[in-house]
Amino acid sequence: MGKLDGKVALVTGSGRGIGAEIARKLAADGAAVVVNDLDDAPAKETVAAIEAAGGRAVACAGSVTEPGFGDRFVQTAVESFGSLDIIVNNAGYTWDSVVQKMSDEQWDAILDVHLKAPFRILRAAQPVISRLAKQARAAGEQVPCRKVVNISSIAGLGGNAGQVNYSAAKAGITGLTKTLAKEWGRYNVTVNTVAFGVIRTRLTEAPATGNNSIDIDGREIKVGVNPDLLATMEQGIPLGRAGTPAEAAGAVYLLCIPESDYISAQTLVCGGGFAL
Repeated sequence: MGKLDGKVALVTGSGRGIGAEIARKLAADGAAVVVNDLDDAPAKETVAAIEAAGGRAVACAGSVTEPGFGDRFVQTAVESFGSLDIIVNNAGYTWDSVVQKMSDEQWDAILDVHLKAPFRILRAAQPVISRLAKQARAAGEQVPCRKVVNISSIAGLGGNAGQVNYSAAKAGITGLTKTLAKEWGRYNVTVNTVAFGVIRTRLTEAPATGNNSIDIDGREIKVGVNPDLLATMEQGIPLGRAGTPAEAAGAVYLLCIPESDYISAQTLVCGGGFAL
């Protein structure tokens, strides 16, 4: 018996990296997972890995910023597994520049993926969560504790030069989390944030060629941190190293299991002891 047996989870950006680790970890403990990625192939790879390990999962590919995606994502969970218990808003990327060089397009793109998309998904989920809570009460049953985990960053807590858009979006997630914890407490839903420090993913690891980019809606976005800069950053971490995607997923998992049923409106920093 897993701690998440019978639960249904939505995880955005779960075809790769941290999101894939989150999806696999929740599935390994019993949850049925709706896997999302911008591209169909990575989403299906995560689904295949979960199924190969004996878990249950379906793919829901597409950009979280698409109008109507939130409704489609939530509906996939209800139609495939009949419920909705865990929402992890993880999808995102960075598009950096100092403020005087940042375009409106850069600003809007990052606010859309990190703040508007989670808002839309949670808005779409509210009628389902409300209905499930009312059904349980009408049947004289205890309303099960449901979970929302929004992903933030230490940049959203203390700012980071060159990331005014990303830092603003991640700071906004904190406000969304705290407000929704107050609105959804009546449904027995906990709403928390995990703020990541330096985690080694394809968005931080610079390739040997020194040239790495991802395609986002037809835009080529450069990613990767200079190895010397990454080494300097690690020196400021008390544990002396960046975190792994599996460790990042572990922090999210803590806020999805029953042991955290009375923790809400909080921000958990997963940063190896790094202090702002």
